[in-house]
Amino acid sequence: MNSSGIVVRDNLKTAVLKNVITVTLCIAINYINATLVYTFIRHEIFKMTSRYVLYIHLVLNDMSLLTVLTLVQVLSYIMYSLNVWLCIVLLFIASIANVNNPLTLAVMAFECYIAVCFPLRHAQICTVRRTCIVISLVWFISVLGFLPDLFVALATEHLGFFNSRVFCLRQSIFRSPVLIKKDTIFKAVLLVTVCIILIYTYFKILFTAKSASADAKKARNTVLLHSFQLILSMLTYLYNPVSMGLVYFFPRSAVDIFFTVAITVNVMPRLVSPLVYGIRDKEFRKYLKRYFRCQR
Repeated sequence: MNSSGIVVRDNLKTAVLKNVITVTLCIAINYINATLVYTFIRHEIFKMTSRYVLYIHLVLNDMSLLTVLTLVQVLSYIMYSLNVWLCIVLLFIASIANVNNPLTLAVMAFECYIAVCFPLRHAQICTVRRTCIVISLVWFISVLGFLPDLFVALATEHLGFFNSRVFCLRQSIFRSPVLIKKDTIFKAVLLVTVCIILIYTYFKILFTAKSASADAKKARNTVLLHSFQLILSMLTYLYNPVSMGLVYFFPRSAVDIFFTVAITVNVMPRLVSPLVYGIRDKEFRKYLKRYFRCQR
């Protein structure tokens, strides 16, 4: 089903192929991310560092979002429609994780900025306790972005609607035009805020890195990777306009376009997170090699 509400069904062979691709990617990416989480849990050195706490929070959000999106796709092919209440639960998880990601990236970039520009005060400012408070604030903002939709739906929709079955899309549940405008404004403010933080921290680190150690240059590259992650994450918000624009030029390939764009904007960004710390970070890399080789 596309964003305009037109139902388009794949044949059996195509449906099986698409679900195999999506499920395989989901399992592979979640396996890598689960190894990162396991590494974090097993070693106290990571739990005592705010940078790693933020990173694992990002990884857990990636896992949640990818799992929910894959589950919704598979269920849409098997059952087609879902109960409204179940769809709301899935949308809640996906929405929270989708907003958490860019906000967490912004916080991680700010942590890099403090580490490079204020190295002597970094340990005092970026404590694990304060990091947990910031993560709680991120969750509060994310929940605050979803609750108005739910309250408006409860106030405007009849009770029988929540016991009915729909194709699980946000616009199928939250149908008020006001909510569409609210969602657009919320995403725009979020995007602008996070972009300003990333640009500010990058240039601050850039100027410091010119006459500083290799750690500053590494932090600069890390912020660049965070910016790349942000761009990929924000592509989720461009799913509908990009898809509809491509369908306008290639109407006969509508089904394939929607699937390809969905994989690009929802699945591929989840591949970037393991690369930032799983491969670039020396501490993580040291332990990951052992676990992937099944060594103690």
